[in-house]
Amino acid sequence: MGKRVAIVGAGVSGLASIRACLEEGLEPTCFERSDDVGGLWKFTDHAEEGRASIYQSVFTNSSKEMMCFPDFPYPDNYPNFMHHSKLQDYITTFTKEKNLLRYIRLKTLVTEIKKRPDFSFTGQWDVVTEKDGMQESAVFDSVLICSGHHVYPSLPKDDFPGLKGFKGKIYHSREYKGPEGFEGKRVLVVGLGNSGCDIATELSHTAAQVVISSRSGSWVISRIWDGGYPWDMVYINRFDSFLRNKLPTSISNWWYMKKMSGRFKHENYGVMPLDGTLRKEPVINDDLPARIVCGIVTIKPNIKKFTETSAVFQDGTVFEAIDTVIFATGYGYAYPFLDDSIIKSRNNEVTLFKGVFPPPLEKPTMAVIGLVQSLGAAIPTVDLQARWAVRVIKGTCSLPSVSDMMHDIDEKMRKSLKWFGDSQTIQIDYIAYMDEIASFIGVKPNMLWLFLTDPKLAVEVCFGPCSPYQFRLTGPGKWKGARNAILTQWDRTLKPMQTRVVGGPQKPYPFFEWLKLLAIPIILIAVFLTLN
Repeated sequence: MGKRVAIVGAGVSGLASIRACLEEGLEPTCFERSDDVGGLWKFTDHAEEGRASIYQSVFTNSSKEMMCFPDFPYPDNYPNFMHHSKLQDYITTFTKEKNLLRYIRLKTLVTEIKKRPDFSFTGQWDVVTEKDGMQESAVFDSVLICSGHHVYPSLPKDDFPGLKGFKGKIYHSREYKGPEGFEGKRVLVVGLGNSGCDIATELSHTAAQVVISSRSGSWVISRIWDGGYPWDMVYINRFDSFLRNKLPTSISNWWYMKKMSGRFKHENYGVMPLDGTLRKEPVINDDLPARIVCGIVTIKPNIKKFTETSAVFQDGTVFEAIDTVIFATGYGYAYPFLDDSIIKSRNNEVTLFKGVFPPPLEKPTMAVIGLVQSLGAAIPTVDLQARWAVRVIKGTCSLPSVSDMMHDIDEKMRKSLKWFGDSQTIQIDYIAYMDEIASFIGVKPNMLWLFLTDPKLAVEVCFGPCSPYQFRLTGPGKWKGARNAILTQWDRTLKPMQTRVVGGPQKPYPFFEWLKLLAIPIILIAVFLTLN
């Protein structure tokens, strides 16, 4: 084996990193503080310190064809959107099939990672771990941090006057596990994100009243998109992404808002975002509009103040006799085992080149995997990040100079402010980001070459879903099954729904839909020329 690599966390990022190390001939050791793999997707009936936490009713927001490991499709019979237990089964199967468990040390907490005295020459790290009360220190040639960003809750209590005097129950959404105990209660959910809306709609079946307070609103879309197909398989494709990024801003914004508001008029439901042109991650919830229209969930603006038993909103309205306040206000990211200055090297801001590498390190032997967020799924993103990071560590790929990396970070922050309204966001443009990382390691699909040599595949890659298999078509880590997986992805999508056969499965053909649209102006021009 080659260089020794320490990996912190055995969630999907950690598993992708182990596999990437093995593909490149490195020696991985993964430290996982819990007793199993899966990270975020390993459900427990209570929130555990230092670990991500989900509730019992969580289903995936990405469909199975868009969130698999690129060389490991889900079984045909798996539903398109899975309960967390199904996804955990898949993760466990992947771990066993790829023989990764032998490289994982379970129930082992990483307590400290620090540079060795000769770091500027060796790039090595001292990694201190703890298991069963016993500490151990070991030297590693590099470190991959894969501990996620859904661990440390953001609970902005100081932002709400009077909250300290509120007599009801207060907690963060990470502590929520299910609707038990909320029967007949009056509940205020703070935050109109995915967790907040999931919790609010679930509680609306048992609670007396549920109110959601939102500061800035959000687009709310369904898992089911045009034609009844999974939203991400229709929306996340190369051709549409190219147009959205190349069209004039005014047209691109109009198109984006039209797509996001296609299901219902957000203004009528009180969820309309303050700036609908920002590409912030939309809420994916199938039930919220129905619960609002039935009067069981109510949307309110930001909270002005709390009293002992109620909340006063910015518009002057009051929600009385509140039993429980649930803050679905997201998470911060922290690495308590690491010196803050490594990740936050400037003005206490997270400064990572492409969201992965800390620029100031004398040797590029540390990377953060999974500290980005997008409309795309996490698994293919972290798989590609890990492949790139490992090749940099091995020396196969190189990084730009520190000044060039910092310039790139500044440019990314400028674009983030424009597109997402927040320069510090970890959100990215999925396809553009994936293609950029893929180009670093030589696995970006060459569209011109595909159209010349394999037009059938090229049409599916360009106009169909930008599925993970595309990044295993060529180059290092090439998977011989990638082409077939792309050409049969709609078969696997439709298979689990064919439980009552009433005709042949209906697949979408986006290429021909675009041809129809292009034909309209051609026909109009022809008619005009004929008449004149």
